[in-house]
Amino acid sequence: MATNGTNKIKQLYSEQGQSTWQDDISRQMIQNGQFQERITDIGIRGVTSNPTIFQKAIAEGDAYDDEIMRLLKEGHDPVKIFEILATEDIRDACDLLRPIYDESNGADGFASIEVSPGLARDTTGTLNEVRRLWNTVDRPNLMVKIPGTKEGVPAIEAALTEGININITLLFSIAHYEAVAKAYITAVERRLAKGDPIDRLASVASFFVSRIDTEADKRLEKIGSDEAKALKGKVAVANAQLAYELFQELFESDAFKELQSKGASVQRPLWASTGTKNPAYSDVLYVDTLIGPDTVNTMPIKTMQAFLDHGTLKRTVDADYAGARQVLADLQQVGVSLDDITQQLEDEGIDKFIQSYDELLEGVAQKRSQLAEKVGAK
Repeated sequence: MATNGTNKIKQLYSEQGQSTWQDDISRQMIQNGQFQERITDIGIRGVTSNPTIFQKAIAEGDAYDDEIMRLLKEGHDPVKIFEILATEDIRDACDLLRPIYDESNGADGFASIEVSPGLARDTTGTLNEVRRLWNTVDRPNLMVKIPGTKEGVPAIEAALTEGININITLLFSIAHYEAVAKAYITAVERRLAKGDPIDRLASVASFFVSRIDTEADKRLEKIGSDEAKALKGKVAVANAQLAYELFQELFESDAFKELQSKGASVQRPLWASTGTKNPAYSDVLYVDTLIGPDTVNTMPIKTMQAFLDHGTLKRTVDADYAGARQVLADLQQVGVSLDDITQQLEDEGIDKFIQSYDELLEGVAQKRSQLAEKVGAK
């Protein structure tokens, strides 16, 4: 492991103002000290979770078996068992990250838990589950994840207005990013108008990156022209960089600076899905190109290790907006619709999380049956 003096993950924060969050969590890495080591040695400053992550952690390992057996004896169904296990893990992660939260005065050190993906199109159901998860985990450095769908935006604004920290997930389009950024600003204004504190209200907007290239590249390859192929591997970064341009417009405005003077924090863009999926591209492509202040990058551990080894420490996210705009203009010119890509990815993202959630509950149910047999045999 790199020493503190040459640790690029820590330098990302100290020199560039970008926090690195880990994109997975499990009870095993909490209990064996691995998660604490990554906080101390690598320099991660937060963690996110989703149904896919918990599906792997709970259904495939044995770290949860004793707890599942206890919950089984108490008569809980798979949905309740999963929620208890997940909230316990996230609460423990919050506690390990609490020193960062305290040292940063509430600006960093968060752990995120996601509402049931089946609620992505249900505003009322989402808000009710957000409140329940917030109260169950009961930690100030919790963020509850809400998909940035059309139906999610009112729930995001309402939850933030109530003082609940929100991580907006599954953002692919700049238009949807703008909607959730404005929802955050409105929530801050509403809290201020009510006389509620705004100095500890926190939110990130999770803008997904690599999946854009995965889908765009398919379409560009199908077109097959030199102009189309020249755009492969460029669309995702350009899209994210222009989202950051909008972030600057909104959060560096005089109007928001007035809110900052009263204690408000910016809603940081969080670069999600930053592991490189195409082996033809650099394994740090979605880190090196999106470095800038007031941002978060959630990385798989493999990507962190790659960046520690050969990443480039340089502010890049706002280095060439004109170039980013040209990439998207050229994309349209060759006949690929970015709006169509982002809508498809949002729909697929929700479907994949629902599938993982269903598989997770099925895995819990199977473990429940296996362990029930053990209980019966005793």
